[in-house]
Amino acid sequence: MPMPGVKSGDLGPKLGYNSKDNGWLTFDHVRIPRTQMLMRYSMVTRDGLFKEQGDKRMLYSIMLGTRVIMVKGAMWDLQKGLLIGLRYSAVRRQFVNIEKNQETKILDY
Repeated sequence: MPMPGVKSGDLGPKLGYNSKDNGWLTFDHVRIPRTQMLMRYSMVTRDGLFKEQGDKRMLYSIMLGTRVIMVKGAMWDLQKGLLIGLRYSAVRRQFVNIEKNQETKILDY
């Protein structure tokens, strides 16, 4: 159980990106030692002011790269689904053709 003043939760599954587990965390009147804060790209000064550190373009490029990987993964899944659908429609027959007295392949439509 979290300490008093600490609330946390899960954001739930991400569409197509289930390997990441994101959550949220809030503090209400809780003191955290500065040595225990993860301050690589942002910093809280001793006065309590929030400052961003590092190059924002670098942070953006990391997020952009992650999104590109997600789109590529979706592309492969869509290609597999399209292949399955095309193969199925090449052999599936439907609706009786009066002239031939047999069902026509879906792909012939």
